[in-house]
Amino acid sequence: MGGGMEANKNKFIEDWSSARENLEHNFRWTRRNLALVGLFGIALPVLVYKGIVREFVFPFISFLRLSAYLIFSLETLIVYSFLRS
Repeated sequence: MGGGMEANKNKFIEDWSSARENLEHNFRWTRRNLALVGLFGIALPVLVYKGIVREFVFPFISFLRLSAYLIFSLETLIVYSFLRS
């Protein structure tokens, strides 16, 4: 009663899916592949890590510099007022 409903196979989609299934057998290392692995597998994660670490460390370093400046200014003020009296 419901016959004649077979799916028509698309040759191009079947070729693509076959190539995807056999990718690990057909893969070859080329300069382009090495460059992509180097860029997105090594360089990008390192840059992201360094950016995150810098974001956490920089405010602390700025605080240390500011506190050192304030301590030096306070010492200078104390010495100057001591010398004047």
